[in-house]
Amino acid sequence: MYELQVENMSCGHCVATVTRAVKAVDAGATVDIDLAGKKVRVDSGAALDAVKSAIVEAGYPVTSAH
Repeated sequence: MYELQVENMSCGHCVATVTRAVKAVDAGATVDIDLAGKKVRVDSGAALDAVKSAIVEAGYPVTSAH
């Protein structure tokens, strides 16, 4: 389980875009997004760096991840 702080998310479209980006890396990933807290929790077998890169490439800066 990874928890990432992701900036610039403000609406349902942002949630859908980030979710799609993560699922492009791991189709079986579970993605839970706290829009108000700007937190993205990902349960995935993919490497953290791959998940981070996908979110950044979708246009959303990842400011912390663990």
